[in-house]
Amino acid sequence: MLVTGAAGGIGREVAALFAGSGADLVLADLDADALEELAVGLRNGTGRVLTVQYDGGDPRSAERLVSEAVGEFGGIDVLVPAAGIYPEKAVADMTDDEWQRVISVNLNGVFTLINRSIPHLCPGAAIVNFASVAGHRGSRLHAHYAASKAGIIALTRSLAMELGPDVRVNAVSPGTIMTPMVRDLVADRGDALLSNTPLARNGEPREIAAVVAFLASNAASYITGETLHVNGGLFMAG
Repeated sequence: MLVTGAAGGIGREVAALFAGSGADLVLADLDADALEELAVGLRNGTGRVLTVQYDGGDPRSAERLVSEAVGEFGGIDVLVPAAGIYPEKAVADMTDDEWQRVISVNLNGVFTLINRSIPHLCPGAAIVNFASVAGHRGSRLHAHYAASKAGIIALTRSLAMELGPDVRVNAVSPGTIMTPMVRDLVADRGDALLSNTPLARNGEPREIAAVVAFLASNAASYITGETLHVNGGLFMAG
């Protein structure tokens, strides 16, 4: 399996869960040092681990990543484009470059990676994308992020139509998950978010990883084109 954003909070848990099941892994992230540190802890398993430095906003980086993955393992059976950025800025203050950078990494980067991977997807392969509750509801001070995640939802459905029946494509839509990416959000608005969350707590990265594993497995063999909410009821209640 290939996972981008592997050194991030959720990506790490996805990698660890699949490593624990003996999967061969291609781990990609912009932070090469953090990526290698992660890989060291996973190489004690039965599967092989390949690390590749990767910039989600650079199509050439996606091409190199896919080439190295296919060269090492021959094909891709599970693809998890988890790389993403979450800067804060009001639309009125946002520059063109700031808007483009978020769209480039969070949406264009997913397209580029999947586009380059399609010829190398194994029969029965699964793609699991990352949306967000922001992609359904919008997000104050994160319009570029919300727009990119709304695009992921539509891209996921479109890919499911185009790549079936050989490949399934789904997405996970997390709410507030305790990772470094949302540290500032939790500090500023954590109480308000919890008050609107029926389960009355924030999520953990391992809970998202478990849903990714489900969608990639044969247990989800008749599910495609879906976006699965994993947010403690925040979207429903809000």
